[in-house]
Amino acid sequence: MEELLVEAEGAQQICLIKPPVKKNNIPIDLKLHSDIRAMELLGLLTSCSRLEEINQAIQDGKRETTKEEEEIKRLRKELIPKAQLMPYFDRPFVPRRSKKQPTVPREPKDS
Repeated sequence: MEELLVEAEGAQQICLIKPPVKKNNIPIDLKLHSDIRAMELLGLLTSCSRLEEINQAIQDGKRETTKEEEEIKRLRKELIPKAQLMPYFDRPFVPRRSKKQPTVPREPKDS
């Protein structure tokens, strides 16, 4: 396209060529390597945090079970009475006087 300009001082006509019009620039979606790495790292960190939460839950469960087992052991030792021996009914116990001679008391010696 050509544009005609007229100078006001003289009757000369100057023809100038207008530069071509640029099209509107459309931004291109750039995928930078650092952005891709950041997304991969984010995914890795979220999966690691999930694994840590699962491991923490498992360890808490183990601690709870060990505490319960220790409590049960303690209660078994303290609260449950132990069995007594059964008496012999075929030969009942009859107290008898001892056949040993009683000891003779002595006076303490003061030196």
